[in-house]
Amino acid sequence: MMIPSPWRADFPAIAALQRQDQTYLDNAATTQKPQALLDALAHYYANGAANVHRAQHLPGAHATQAFENSRHKVAQWLNSGDSGQIIFTHGATSALNLLAYGLEHQFNPGDEIVISALEHHANLLPWQQLAHRRGLNLVVLPLDDDGLIDLDAAARLIGPRTRLLAVSQLSNVLGAWQPLPQLLALAKAHAALTVVDGAQGVVHGRHDVQALGCDFYVFSSHKLYGPDGVGVLYGRTEALQGLRHWQFGGEMVQQAEYQHASFRPAPLGFEAGTPPIASVIGLGATLDYLSGLDQDAVSAHEAALHDYLLHGLLARKGLRLLGKPQLALVSFVVDGVHNADLAHLLTEQGIAVRAGHHCAMPLLKSFGLAGATRVSLALYNDSEDLERFFEALDQALELLR
Repeated sequence: MMIPSPWRADFPAIAALQRQDQTYLDNAATTQKPQALLDALAHYYANGAANVHRAQHLPGAHATQAFENSRHKVAQWLNSGDSGQIIFTHGATSALNLLAYGLEHQFNPGDEIVISALEHHANLLPWQQLAHRRGLNLVVLPLDDDGLIDLDAAARLIGPRTRLLAVSQLSNVLGAWQPLPQLLALAKAHAALTVVDGAQGVVHGRHDVQALGCDFYVFSSHKLYGPDGVGVLYGRTEALQGLRHWQFGGEMVQQAEYQHASFRPAPLGFEAGTPPIASVIGLGATLDYLSGLDQDAVSAHEAALHDYLLHGLLARKGLRLLGKPQLALVSFVVDGVHNADLAHLLTEQGIAVRAGHHCAMPLLKSFGLAGATRVSLALYNDSEDLERFFEALDQALELLR
């Protein structure tokens, strides 16, 4: 069965990797970049780089306009309604830490923060450390047999002491959409704040944050075919007003004296210092590119490719999938084979996959595993990529067994 990708030629690195006999299947970690992004970066740097929001000269005006245009494009991509609800950070991790420090004053000892058992370290550790600082209880929602957050358990564990719920939209290990509408409704019933980690989810389909109804939504550019060093924090206007400033310096200040200062509101009040200007502009170019694609065609391609991957893995004996992956990726283990040994032999054959705990160490430990192998897909992958993977997998398993 042939599953070609009509968008493959839009990503120059794919051809470059192919010339190096490399097959890239580690897209949940980071993605390759479209030519539109490379052109935008080259244009910015070649036509006059300048700082934003703080100069009247022409290069500064051009940079500021392009930077703020990207904020508007992100707002459109998420349907936030107001670009003032979009804060640029240095990554999804940075955005989540901003929330953990910026919201800290709203918690009292004995309050509860609720996360799930499948969270990436970026959506676990900031809340864990906040709980340590403030004497809070960190409540962990268990999973059901399908790798979904258990809603019956959630209904019992989310209660009147819950002040915040922070959960992933799409697991980077289990590849399953989580039941966000039900979880967010449970939290709202107790007037708790809601945070959605969209680092994986934002890559697959368009998500309407107004319809979703969360207070905060975060994602990183580099997983969404954009530049690295940029994250996005969407916050509902009322929720943003409850944030306290956590980083201080240039641009975010309104008035400064030696002994006191006042600070801007969101978004600029949470973008201290020089932001990653070129990367923010590049993210805008990437969103322009993605907006021009037929989203139904992309979704159909990703679904067909994922189905092809699943069937190929399930046809091999001794191989066990983690959870019931729905799209984008599959994590698996092989009886009697260490994931690091398998990854090493795949690497020697030019296959780029991920092995280890995938920044979700507690989840893997709960499965009794030190790690797993993960294959993750992007819109530029095709069935030939997977055929090369299957061939390399068979050779590796023959050696290791």
